[in-house]
Amino acid sequence: MGLKNTLHNLKEKYKGKKMAPAFNAIHTFLYLPNETTHSGSHVRAADDLKRTMNTVIMALVPVLIFGMFNAGYQHYSAINGFPADFSLLNDFLTWDNFLIGVTTVLPLVIVSYVIGLAVEFVFAVIKGHEVEEGYLVTGMLVPLIVPIDTPLWMLSIAVIFGVVIGKEVFGGTGMNILNPALTIRAFLFFAYPTWMSGDKVWVHGAVKQDQLIAAGQNLDAMSGETILGQLAQNTDMSYSVSDMFFGFIPGSVGETSTFLILLGGLFLIFTKIASWRIMLSAVIGALTMGLIFNGVVSADWISEGSKFYGLMSFEFWQHLLVGGLAFGIVYMATDPVTGSQTNKGKWYYGFFIGFISVLIRVFNPAYPEGVFLAILLMNVFAPTIDHYVVQANVKRRLKRSKKATA
Repeated sequence: MGLKNTLHNLKEKYKGKKMAPAFNAIHTFLYLPNETTHSGSHVRAADDLKRTMNTVIMALVPVLIFGMFNAGYQHYSAINGFPADFSLLNDFLTWDNFLIGVTTVLPLVIVSYVIGLAVEFVFAVIKGHEVEEGYLVTGMLVPLIVPIDTPLWMLSIAVIFGVVIGKEVFGGTGMNILNPALTIRAFLFFAYPTWMSGDKVWVHGAVKQDQLIAAGQNLDAMSGETILGQLAQNTDMSYSVSDMFFGFIPGSVGETSTFLILLGGLFLIFTKIASWRIMLSAVIGALTMGLIFNGVVSADWISEGSKFYGLMSFEFWQHLLVGGLAFGIVYMATDPVTGSQTNKGKWYYGFFIGFISVLIRVFNPAYPEGVFLAILLMNVFAPTIDHYVVQANVKRRLKRSKKATA
């Protein structure tokens, strides 16, 4: 109670002053707000923005922990070769693997939160408004959608850009039109493309070793090419469906385990945090585009060996198991601020995310992953979709009203 009373006293002391939002934010983050509404009609519920954000973080924690173990597993497997008889306990869930994950992933999480929240606090003090809890989820998403060895200074610049340009210039949480985490990812991709794509960025240590080889040192290069990278180059895929589903593959920190992402999606649906309509329609859109490409290949419209052949011939349903598609559908597309708000609009919004994701993935061999671009594109079109859905509903009601009057 001592800390709570101290924070409450500081809030009262600095009430109406520049630093008031900072103390309010700390108090609200740690405890329930002291203020209650006394007038007007209100929905009475146990959840608020902080609890909603914390629920999403709970769904992300298993993915984060798995990503830490997978970081070490991919690192040592790239050096020593993948074990012939894989054992979950002896080969994956080891302290050596976890240590690699902690030393590489945890700094990304810390930098993401420290820099992002610092920007939020600065804007709250300057503008004199409350600090929203929206960055609690963004801060967790960012380290999960970047390569393992992303330099911390690079991530810091991207986070500042994403929070300022992607959210604060629009008025803060609830007013932004683009997903802040994906805005950060897009900035990294276009500003530092060599760190965001290729076959050396997905496994810890591969980039550094490649630089040593370029400097003339006699070392064996570590390859960390993803499944999408192999398919884009028409090379034989060395991973099984089981590896893809459970996540024992290279990739961004939190995007490899479709199994855990699926569990997280079900948890978000059960808690009514995320829209099942967007998830389902995005899956349908991705499967539809995959089927179209499979049909093109089976009809011999494209020759084997073409730069598009590998990804076009990839089994349509397996697109959901690789890359960031599943992660984007569950945790990014369902953002309640930047997505469609109407129920019918959510079907269109989600379908085009899945459809365009696979389309970009196939026709962009240099960077065969398009889910973040597809979601950002549909973020822009979400208000338009809702507008036409509402207008269509208004026209139907007017038509029924005229018939009833007649």
